[in-house]
Amino acid sequence: MKNQDSFFSSVYVVVQMIPFGRITSYGAIAEYLGTKGSARMVGWAMNASHTQVTNIPAHRVVNRNGMLTGKRHFGGPNVMKQLLESEGIKIRKDKILRFEELFWDPVKEL
Repeated sequence: MKNQDSFFSSVYVVVQMIPFGRITSYGAIAEYLGTKGSARMVGWAMNASHTQVTNIPAHRVVNRNGMLTGKRHFGGPNVMKQLLESEGIKIRKDKILRFEELFWDPVKEL
């Protein structure tokens, strides 16, 4: 459990650096942390992020295709979409439009 807590904490540090109006993927975070095959565990960290004292902008983390795969973990089917749209991100059928343009790659940006 301690290793998981440490991994989750590392994920949260990266997620807090995602700029307003930008998005990244579970896999990009995993790669940045040196654990390329652990995208699913990044997803688990996002699912648990609501228990953190500090605000974790988990809505900015999507799958590698720009789909809102984690939307059911936001307390309602449209909450993740609404949070992203409030940052100016356009979405159609649960997919981010202009995904490549808005993508924030921590490997390149940090």
